[in-house]
Amino acid sequence: MRARSLNSSVVTWPDAQTVEHALREWAQALAQRHPDVLRVGYIGSYARGDWGVGSDVDVLLIVAQADLPFAQRAAAWDATGLPVPADLLVYTLDEWRHLPSDSRFAQVVERQLPNPQRIGLVLPDFVASVEPPT
Repeated sequence: MRARSLNSSVVTWPDAQTVEHALREWAQALAQRHPDVLRVGYIGSYARGDWGVGSDVDVLLIVAQADLPFAQRAAAWDATGLPVPADLLVYTLDEWRHLPSDSRFAQVVERQLPNPQRIGLVLPDFVASVEPPT
């Protein structure tokens, strides 16, 4: 997407297809390095299609377990290779399954992802669905 400023500079920003492609590659590499990553997906403006110059991508990571408190987990994951800034939300599978369905966050996720509470087997709109190695 291009936008002109008052002094005619051109600002470019990655489109949704570019961001999704980069996110898929990032998710696959992440899953190969970290077998505890169960699911990777995104919500927000890129998922809705109303992104613009300056938009970030809101990435959901579902992991088998986590030693850090929720507020500190995002810092443990490197998303600097993505073409836009990323806001990482890292949940354990148990936390994800027990999200209060009446919370605002759960309602947003429900609108943007099909069957978000049924993550156990299939969540097709997630970027990567990685089964633990056997």
